[in-house]
Amino acid sequence: MPPRSEEPRRDPTGSRRGSSRGGRGADPRSGEPGVGGISDARAYTPRGRTIREGGAARSAPTGGAEQRRTPRSSRSGDPFRPALQVLDGGRAPAGRTGRREAAPGGRAGVVRTVSARGVREPFDDDEPAPRRRPGPRRPDRPAARRPSRKPRRPPKLADPRRRLRLGTLLTLTLFAAIGIRLVFLQTVDTPAYADGGLPGRPLAVVDLPAPRGAIYDRTGAPLAHSVEARYVYADPTRVKDRFATARLLSPLLGVPVSDLAEKMKPGKLPTGVPSQFEYLARGVEVGKAKQIMALDLAGIGTHRDERREVPGGDLGANLIGFVSQDMNGLEGLEAKYDDLLQGQAGRKTYEIGRGDLAAPIPGGYSQTTLPKPGSSLTLTIDRDLQFQTQRILSTRMAQTRGSVGAAVIIDVSTGDVLSQASYPTYDAADPDGSRPTDREDAATSFVVDPGSIHKAITYGAALQEGVITPDTAFPVPNTIQKGDTPFQDTHPANGRKMSIPGMLAFSSNVGTIEIADKLGRDRLIDYQKRFGLGQPTGEGMPGEASGRLLPAAEWSGSSYGSVPIGHSVDATPLQMAAAYAAIANDGTYVQPHLIKEVIGPDGKRTPGPKPVTRSVLSPANAAALRTMLEAVTTVDEGPYERATGLAAAVPGYRVAGKTGTGLRYADGKRQPGDVASFIGMAPAEHPRYVVAVFVWSPGGEGGAVSAPAFREMMGYTLRHYRVPSSATSRSPKFEVFPR
Repeated sequence: MPPRSEEPRRDPTGSRRGSSRGGRGADPRSGEPGVGGISDARAYTPRGRTIREGGAARSAPTGGAEQRRTPRSSRSGDPFRPALQVLDGGRAPAGRTGRREAAPGGRAGVVRTVSARGVREPFDDDEPAPRRRPGPRRPDRPAARRPSRKPRRPPKLADPRRRLRLGTLLTLTLFAAIGIRLVFLQTVDTPAYADGGLPGRPLAVVDLPAPRGAIYDRTGAPLAHSVEARYVYADPTRVKDRFATARLLSPLLGVPVSDLAEKMKPGKLPTGVPSQFEYLARGVEVGKAKQIMALDLAGIGTHRDERREVPGGDLGANLIGFVSQDMNGLEGLEAKYDDLLQGQAGRKTYEIGRGDLAAPIPGGYSQTTLPKPGSSLTLTIDRDLQFQTQRILSTRMAQTRGSVGAAVIIDVSTGDVLSQASYPTYDAADPDGSRPTDREDAATSFVVDPGSIHKAITYGAALQEGVITPDTAFPVPNTIQKGDTPFQDTHPANGRKMSIPGMLAFSSNVGTIEIADKLGRDRLIDYQKRFGLGQPTGEGMPGEASGRLLPAAEWSGSSYGSVPIGHSVDATPLQMAAAYAAIANDGTYVQPHLIKEVIGPDGKRTPGPKPVTRSVLSPANAAALRTMLEAVTTVDEGPYERATGLAAAVPGYRVAGKTGTGLRYADGKRQPGDVASFIGMAPAEHPRYVVAVFVWSPGGEGGAVSAPAFREMMGYTLRHYRVPSSATSRSPKFEVFPR
């Protein structure tokens, strides 16, 4: 097939098709009128899909033949070539033919097609012209098939996602570094930067006192606690008339005028700077401090302070102790647990103005360290029982002169010290007028020869080692010689056979020494240690004495007679009370203690240290010893055969215990008089409490005090804790001199 001419196709008249502006030329071959000219091409929109508007297309003679527009076969210099060319008749090449579809209502529309080549129209630079749909080839108009061109592929661009991720990562890293640096500056380097501009600027420093922890009894009742108060101070450089000021302050502070005037006297510090602060009074009540400030005295001021209150006055004073004006513990538990009770004071530093404007600057430098309150102590002491114990002891001790007394009450199963009283005593709220001896805790510092109360240890060791039994009896002479010292009984047996309960009831020295000879020195020393002698109990009081046991290497001939009956032995009332508590507790020693729990500033309660326990006697031997000790408060066989502890019997209860008469040494010298004591437990069939009473009297009146005082204290204790009465009808009957 010959190639198509590049010249525009012309009609038979010789004119170019579509060159007329408004004419409608007829196709001489088909007989159809012209369907468009250049004006129609100009009406073409950039998308190339506009259908000619205007008159309706004329129907072909065949009644439905399609009208086709054939694009120009080749490029030319026609300026309107990019526009749509309307074809009228002819046969379009394959792949470039279009078809005219019937319009609704029998009207036929013209379908325009665009070249398959990448011809871009001047009105549409972005979208290529769509391809023509292939139409049926007409046999009378063969045309050459133009090779199709593939659309150009756009240039391959770089993937932006990688660059976006990298940029995001770098940005986040930068912001993270800035944030970390800001946090570092705000937290770590804050003091350095904050203080950088402070030199030379006036600052005021105010101490923020931390409340001292309280001391409570076992029920939570306060024994000592701190209350808010005020201290009154003077700036001598600003006081105008110190004598007139002192006269106004004296009635409110209770301080002599001369003392106040002396404190307000101008003076200099060791550095040579004039003193601008002097205490006038501490612990002033808030109400009085307000009255002082209302006077508006030049150079006089008040500030927050703390005052220690002891509601009970002398109640437990020898245990509790007292503090200084600066809230530092000086004696007793206040001193022992000062680090725990004392809080950590805070401080506020702030910037002030100069001269007369010495006031805080709003927005100026200010730094505050909050105070941390101290922890509190809960004791095992029962306030009500402590009060009664002190009352009974003081009343009984009033019968003597220049004497010292101590009383201890222990819960045998737990080791809790329920009451611990001393005589003399003092007012812990006002300790200034007391003597040092008045402030001692006699129960832990009063070291004495225990005397006959030690015999219970000797008999307990002999029972445990099988040296004796509850039914043992043997003849007891009136005296026995050990070394160069004779030992005798105050209730002579005259060689008669005496039972073990009888020896305890009449406190036989000779019978006890003979049993100790069979037990042996080393075993006796071992049981002394097991019962807790020779070492501090660790109860919790400061300065507790350890007592002293005579080492085996230092025993002399007379020691074999003195040690078993409680001489040549040093012990405190608390140590002996704990030993009897072991007998009452079925032979198990429980360390006595005063601290029940510690209450932290946050209210958290921490139990006190767990007491040390150890087995000393078997339960059977402990029960047998308790039964034999009942003879001390029950045997009464006539005016000359009365047990030594009848005055300690408690009506309605079975009581097991032992009397004692010991000695007191001070600075290595024996003191006049003696130490009378009684330690007992009740109810004897199932002991709950142990009460120990010690009285040293230069005149020897202690024997008339200790047993009756025990009876009152034990009776109140049993009633206070509502312990059922004993079945006294079941009390054992003892035979002192069996046949």
